[in-house]
Amino acid sequence: MRPAGLTVRDIQAMLGVTRGMIGSLMSAGLVEPHRGGRGEFRFSFQDAVLIRTAHSLRTAHISWAQILRALRRLREFNNERHLSAVRITAVGNRLAAREGSKFWLIDSGQYVIPLEAESGSADVVLLGGDGEAADEHHGDFVLACELEAADPSAAEAAYRRAIQAAPAFRDAYLNLGCLLVSRGRHADAAEIYRLGLEQLHDDPTLHFNLGVVLEDLGAAREAVVSYDRCIELAPDDADAHYNAARLHQELGDSHRAIRHFNQYRRLERP
Repeated sequence: MRPAGLTVRDIQAMLGVTRGMIGSLMSAGLVEPHRGGRGEFRFSFQDAVLIRTAHSLRTAHISWAQILRALRRLREFNNERHLSAVRITAVGNRLAAREGSKFWLIDSGQYVIPLEAESGSADVVLLGGDGEAADEHHGDFVLACELEAADPSAAEAAYRRAIQAAPAFRDAYLNLGCLLVSRGRHADAAEIYRLGLEQLHDDPTLHFNLGVVLEDLGAAREAVVSYDRCIELAPDDADAHYNAARLHQELGDSHRAIRHFNQYRRLERP
């Protein structure tokens, strides 16, 4: 039987995050995975929610130092509950937290009254730069994010409506793909990522996520093409270099494997 918990690779496939981000949250003591039978890290669903929150805030151009400070401060406020229970909102260049009806600025602890529907909530944040489409079709996207845990089928339908209404809305593809992967529907996720790439040919995250899904489907040669394309578009993506190196090694191309491993080590060097 498969050990309980999500592996680093599972987290990457679901959320499209980097190993570096996961490692930073672990080093900060904000996520605390246990070890599986072979010594691998295993993350809880709550850990995955927190990692997704941090990733969403970072993609929304909140500095990493600010995100870590906010998460540490939230833990100081209430160390009895997991941080995933708190919703984090970007209010301008500051971060606010919401738990039930309470809404406060994290840095000062000052309570505030939200004046807008939670368009900046980390778990419903509109990632990326497709601002006009995101605003126009905000409703379906936000609804989908809110429904993911309680009603995945309804969330999928809402993401598909958002895509149909705004075909260039990148984050609807990313979130829907992650949702499908979490439900074991890897082939459907690959189809969604390919659909997104028809509209957004040069999006490295879509190429990376497609590579991860293709690996899970056993299509190593197709996966390495996706990773290589991601690297062309984002040469400093350490995780794409790492994954490409593994696959090139598996496919017998030691020269390319060594080149990508060297790039990975250079990018991950402290």
